Amino acid sequence: MNSNSDLQIAGDILEVQRLLQPAREHPATVAEFVGLARTIAADRAQWEPRVRYDTTTRWYHRLRTGPGYEVWLLSWVPGQGSGLHDHGPSSGVLTVLEGRLTERTERATRTLDSGAQRVFAPGYAHEVVNGSLEPAVSLHIYYPGLTEMPMHTAQCAPSAVDVVPA
Repeated sequence: MNSNSDLQIAGDILEVQRLLQPAREHPATVAEFVGLARTIAADRAQWEPRVRYDTTTRWYHRLRTGPGYEVWLLSWVPGQGSGLHDHGPSSGVLTVLEGRLTERTERATRTLDSGAQRVFAPGYAHEVVNGSLEPAVSLHIYYPGLTEMPMHTAQCAPSAVDVVPA
């Protein structure tokens, strides 16, 4: 059989459905959580109307939850920071939606511009600060959902992983 198609199915066509996996309703892998963060970031109508800026304290809002995970929206006015902390047993994805944030760890200081993502494991200690002159907005996904955020006075944590924006 001649065909101009790049895809040809060999064997019983009725068996193909068993090979195709249905799309998951909720993320289950690191790549899927990163993808969820990118999808939310791209949909400004979903998060932008909810953003508030508070000069007295860091503002945050739980945007959504799923089986075992939470998605948080945070705003940062100039000078606001998180303090040195970890996320207990939770892993996470941090995505800068607007502005610029600085992440400090024992090993490095990184400037995170809009679109930057960081993936981190449980016990990863860092401090996030808005050292710029403009407000910033970030999205945080925690799995499992955030149950604790221990503050640190000294740093001793494994590295996070940079994710290159698509």
